[in-house]
Amino acid sequence: MAPPGPAGSHPTSAEPLSRSIFRKFLLMLCSLLTSLYVFYCLAERCQTLSGPVVGLSGSGEEAGAPAGRVLARGPGEPAAWPAAARRKRLLQGQPWLRRLPPAPGDAAAEEAAWEEEPPGLAGSPGGSGAGSSVAESPPGTLALLLDEGSKQLPQAIIIGVKKGGTRALLEFLRVHPDVRAVGAEPHFFDRSYHKGLAWYRDLMPRTLDGQITMEKTPSYFVTREAPARIAAMSRDTKLIVVVRDPVTRAVSDYTQTLSKRPDIPTFESLTFRNRSAGLIDTSWSAIQIGIYAKHLEHWLRHFPLRQLLFVSGERLIRDPAGELGRVQDFLGLKRIITDKHFYFNKTKGFPCLKKAEGSGRPHCLGKTKGRTHPDIDREVLQRLRDFYRPFNRKFYQMTGQDFGWDG
Repeated sequence: MAPPGPAGSHPTSAEPLSRSIFRKFLLMLCSLLTSLYVFYCLAERCQTLSGPVVGLSGSGEEAGAPAGRVLARGPGEPAAWPAAARRKRLLQGQPWLRRLPPAPGDAAAEEAAWEEEPPGLAGSPGGSGAGSSVAESPPGTLALLLDEGSKQLPQAIIIGVKKGGTRALLEFLRVHPDVRAVGAEPHFFDRSYHKGLAWYRDLMPRTLDGQITMEKTPSYFVTREAPARIAAMSRDTKLIVVVRDPVTRAVSDYTQTLSKRPDIPTFESLTFRNRSAGLIDTSWSAIQIGIYAKHLEHWLRHFPLRQLLFVSGERLIRDPAGELGRVQDFLGLKRIITDKHFYFNKTKGFPCLKKAEGSGRPHCLGKTKGRTHPDIDREVLQRLRDFYRPFNRKFYQMTGQDFGWDG
């Protein structure tokens, strides 16, 4: 038997044993912390995915679920999620974003500029931010990886009008889980028709059964060939027109051009062909676009009125949820987008999304929106109102709606 060591000493084997236990403890602690961090990241990631929207319809059903499919069965019981519904929501909740450069010389592409802004800064000076290029969710990113879904020609198109609020409407609609839309304007039916429908279809995002493919190009409404071309693609296409007081729209149109070309003539000089005689220059596009009745006649030769929805640009600002309700009904969608999705940006003067598609952060139109209009001679504005009045009244009769622009 080995003789005992000096008093107060410990066996030499105890020191390595203690160090070994200490290392194991550190390893376990690091593993625990790593697991907690991964769990936290996954929890944050899941919040960005489109989940059940309970209570929006007031019926206890999941908004957007098939009628009669109650998700909340009772206290403590899990919601019944069909596999297809889970997969669809996974496809809809992609946060990957890419920047889209505007096409050369494409003034309408400027509408793609958006920014992110917390509601707390909405009323502060300069709270509108610097604005960035549109963040388009890549069409069906996860669907491509899973080889699910397919590219379809659009069943609905926002065809106009420029400076009416088309960009805002499209971004609001993209919140809906059953809407898949191209972020940039394809300009197929006015500029690229020669490239063919296969090229056009390839621009579209992947969709699953029950989802709607959409695009928006405001110049379609004033393009003479567009109605026949869209009808040749499908006479069942649903068409959305966002209209706005034509006088205000013309000034907004001029303001956008002025921001790019500060040397252009004044609004007053461009408005008249002969100011002393009071002759309005209808060849100027800013004036011509606002003659809505004239353009609508071309569309009604190819589509019945029931396939066109006219959205008020003014009401889209005052009551975005109300106008979005009409649009969702027109598209045959469940009313998922409600007033809970919006907050009003006092700096810009229009509503913004509390959460954008594929993101948990607020989303607001960028610096290219809400520009301050130049001061225009009141007499010129009144002349324009007098000019548009008969066209407005005819437009009211054709659509069955009074937009209140002559009040």
